[in-house]
Order: sequence, then structure tokens, then C-alpha cells
Amino acid sequence: MADFTVGDQDFLLDGRPVRLLSGALHYFRVHESAWAHRLGMLRAMGLNCVETYAPWNLHEPDPGRFHDVEALGRFLDAAAEAGLWAIVRPGPYICAEWENGGLPHWLTGPLGTRVRTRDGAYLGQVERWFRRLLPQVVQRQITRGGPVLMVQVENEYGSYGCDAAYLAHLAGFLREVGVTVPLFTSDGPEDHMLTGGSVPGVLATANFGSGAREAFATLRRHQPSGPLMCMEFWCGWFDHWGTEGVVRDADDAARALREILECGASVNLYMAHGGTNFAGWAGANRAGELHGGELQPTVTSYDYDAPVDEWGRPTEKFWRFREVLAAYAEGPLPEVPAPPARLPGPARVDFTGWAPLEDVLDALGGEETERGVPATFEELGVGRGLVRYRVEVPGPRRPYPLGVRGLRDRAEVYVDGVRAGALTAEDAYLPEPVAGPATVDLWVESLGRVNYGPRVGEPKGLTGGVLHERQYLHGVRSRGLRLDAFEDAGAVRKAGSGPLPVGVVAGLYVGGFTVAEGADAGLELEGWGRGFVWVNGFCLGRYWPGAGPQGVLFVPGAVVRDGVNEVWVLEVEGGEGGVTGVVA
Repeated sequence: MADFTVGDQDFLLDGRPVRLLSGALHYFRVHESAWAHRLGMLRAMGLNCVETYAPWNLHEPDPGRFHDVEALGRFLDAAAEAGLWAIVRPGPYICAEWENGGLPHWLTGPLGTRVRTRDGAYLGQVERWFRRLLPQVVQRQITRGGPVLMVQVENEYGSYGCDAAYLAHLAGFLREVGVTVPLFTSDGPEDHMLTGGSVPGVLATANFGSGAREAFATLRRHQPSGPLMCMEFWCGWFDHWGTEGVVRDADDAARALREILECGASVNLYMAHGGTNFAGWAGANRAGELHGGELQPTVTSYDYDAPVDEWGRPTEKFWRFREVLAAYAEGPLPEVPAPPARLPGPARVDFTGWAPLEDVLDALGGEETERGVPATFEELGVGRGLVRYRVEVPGPRRPYPLGVRGLRDRAEVYVDGVRAGALTAEDAYLPEPVAGPATVDLWVESLGRVNYGPRVGEPKGLTGGVLHERQYLHGVRSRGLRLDAFEDAGAVRKAGSGPLPVGVVAGLYVGGFTVAEGADAGLELEGWGRGFVWVNGFCLGRYWPGAGPQGVLFVPGAVVRDGVNEVWVLEVEGGEGGVTGVVA
């Protein structure tokens, strides 16, 4: 079998110098039916390797309940079939603009800042998870005839901490469970990040989007020998709701790629193909240089302005990169695969049934708890979804300001059943005062857990309390509505069988569209507010057309049936448009 090693200056494959021309493609952001096509696009661009993370929270949504851990192995097999080597970054923390950086909410909730450290309770869970995940990697290492060349230790740890004992423990554990290929770390090319994130005896790599010569000079100060590699060449960027879409000039990106290769370095394009944050798995960031400011939720699309776009099509950046990479290829590059089929024309989405949020909660929600203070999402076992908090304002009392402390992320507020506004800041008050007695409902939605920086793992929901004037209101009833409850199609259809309202109001809408033949499509809900969409039971993710920059949700062709297709919409806010949509 082949042997891949780290030499003094080069990567060595059976003793022969080799340059890794890799591209990031996350199997969990691409429908499995499209893996072969997207991997073929990477090969045609001139890459010889693919890189992927593995999200713990996707594969273990509840403690001990595993979901398709074998998907990683199937993806690695698909990479080998496509003629690509593979780099695996198993975490346990992955960042990736993914919910909670890949860490399960049921872990970060009770442990808080003890995660990503040498803490015994945390490491015990990590080891248990790795023993479940890593056989998918170990049996597919290049030394066993598989495609896996390298495995990462943690992820950009120098951007978070400096617990050397933690990193050393992870590296040792990877070896203990059978990882024999080279290990590596990746961090920004800054002194504090490299000192905090590096492990003695493990290859350090750098992440950046430009300035390769300066970045590698910094890396060389910390690691005088060993191959140079940019493990994340940021050739594009991700988008947040409520911002302008980020675009990087193709020629500028190609120049930066050429500079990396002229340094004699290997590279991993981040992203080569981004894909989609299906099912509400998009993460969030905190604004500011120190990542402690306002919440910035990431959009559903993870197009990333990558050379292969969300739909699998080559962009101008693809062609510029192909020109650069062709000079480093062994022989002519493969032909570019044909683009996937797309619906030939638009189809109207008509809705026939509806239910208010209260009825949806009764049909699909968890048990209600009552406490002196609100329960967090983590305490209620809610990862992605909503929580309704209900509290009584005693009376009689005159009108006072009503607000919240420690709100994460957004609350739609109803007073005696009438919408009174939305609260979006951690500490905020409604614009109009509230008199007592009154019943106040706060529907709080997680817009994505923070995936980067010191606030990774922070709890969601009402983490402080509800205030009337300066007085806390106690006896708060909390009830969660998890997105994965919508996997019960029968319960969803039964809940959403009532008559339609006039206009778009909060609630569950059930309807559908008809096409002659299934193919890739985009779904648009112009004039709706904010919520989630399912097509034939497959959750496309969050829509929020009023916030932008994304107005169309990608629908994989494998999800679309020939003939009649079912659509569910969970509208959270209410909109100003008609109760209809378009698939095209």
C-alpha cells in the first residue's frame, strides 16, 4: 500500500515529492446524489484532493442517538472513485459557519467554557464520539488502500485558546484509535494563533486569503522545516442575513492562488464548492474585532462565492483557477462535467391548509415546563427551532415597559394574543408599555449558534428573564418546537389542515406544486416573513426574503418528484405578500 509522509520540505508519497492541490467540499452540505458530480468538478478544475469536516452535532443530535455516521465513509469512497485523495478534519470543533461550530448543544449547554479544554467531562464525550466516527477514516487511510492522506487535530484552535495539554491529548488519542497518516493543525498566520494552536511534532499549516509570502514567512518562524501548506485559501466568503452579498474578483483570487503555488506550497481551496446549509444548520457570528458584538446569523446558502457555485455550475473563478492549476497537473485535465438538469420553467406553489403556531406547538412540540425563570433551549433539549415562553403580568397594575434580559436571538411578542412587536437585542423593551393583568407569549427563535470566537457554545433562548418595569416576572412556562419534529410527516399534514388565513401570518402552511419531471430548482417566497421550508419532507433551510441577501432557496433535483410535490412552510413572523410561492 502507498505511504504518505511529511518530509523536511515536501509531502512524500512513497518517497516521491507531491504537491497537494485540494478543495473543500463538505459532504453534509451537498445532497448525496450530487457528490459524484461535484467531485468531478473538482477534478476538472485541476485538483487532486478533497477536504471535508465532520459535524458532530449533525451525527449525534441527542446523546447516544446517532444519525448516519457512515455518510463520511461513503463520501470518502466517492472521492476515491473520482480519483481524489482526501483530507479529513474531524474536529471535534469544526467552525465551518456551522451551528455551534459542530459541537452538540446538549454538550455545550451544561459544560459551557469547559469545552475545547482538557476538562475530563468534555474529553470523555469527545473520545466516545471519536470511537464512533473515526473507524470511517481509519479503514480508508492511504496505507490501507484508501484516499485519506492527512487528519487534522482540532480546528483553528489558536483563534480560541492555548490549552496545549488539550491539543496534545487529542493528537495522542487520534493515534490511539488507529490514525497513522500525518496529523496537522491549521491556524491564522499570526504569532498568537500559531503558538496557541500548534502541537510539537505535528505539521502546522496556515489559513489566509491573500499575502502568501508574508503568511508563509510567519509560519516558517514557528516551523522552520516541513512542507508549506495553506489549509484554507479563502477564495470567497460567506454571507450573513441583512448584509450585502460578498463577492471576490476572479482574477484577484487567481493571482492569490498563483502566489501560493509559486511559493512551492500546497493548497486547499476554501471553498471549492460550498453547497447549502440545509435544515437550519447555518451558524452565526458575533460582530466586532473581538467577536463579542451583535449576533450575525449566516444565510442558508453556503455558495461562498466558490469556483463551483451552489448549483454545481462553473463560475468565472472556476475557469481562472483551472488555468492556474493546469500548469501543475500531471497530464491534461479532465473534461468539465455537464451541469445538472434544472426545471425548464416556473411552477406555482399553492397552499391548501394552515394552522396557527399554537396548534403546531400542540401537535409537534415538547412538554411544557414551568420554572421561576425561563428555561434555555439547551435545558429544553432544543437544538434548531423555536421556544414559546409564556408569562403572566399580575394585575391590576398600570402600563409599564415590558422587556427581556439575555435574549438570544429574536422574540416575536404577543400580549393577550395580539402581536406587540419583535425584540432583537439581548436587553430590550417593547415600544409600547403593557398593563396588567395580561398574558405575554414570546416566541423565541434560534437564528444559529455562534460558530467562531469566545462565545462559541453560548446558550440560546431567554437566558436572563422577562421584566415588567424593573421587576422580574416569574413562573415562566417554556415549551420547545424542534425542527426535527417535522420528520413526522403524518403529524405535519394533520396539523396543517385548517382553512387558510387572509395574507401571510405566523403558522404552518401545507401545499404543493406539480412538475413534469424532477430536476434542480429554486424556491422563492416573495412577500413572506421568515421561517423554514420543506419539500417532500426535506428541509431546505431558513428563508428570510426581507432581510436578504438571499431570496431563493436551492432545491436538489433528487428531492423533486415527477408530478405532485408537497411543500410545508413554517412562517414565524408574518409577511405582506400573498399565500403562494414559485419553484423555478
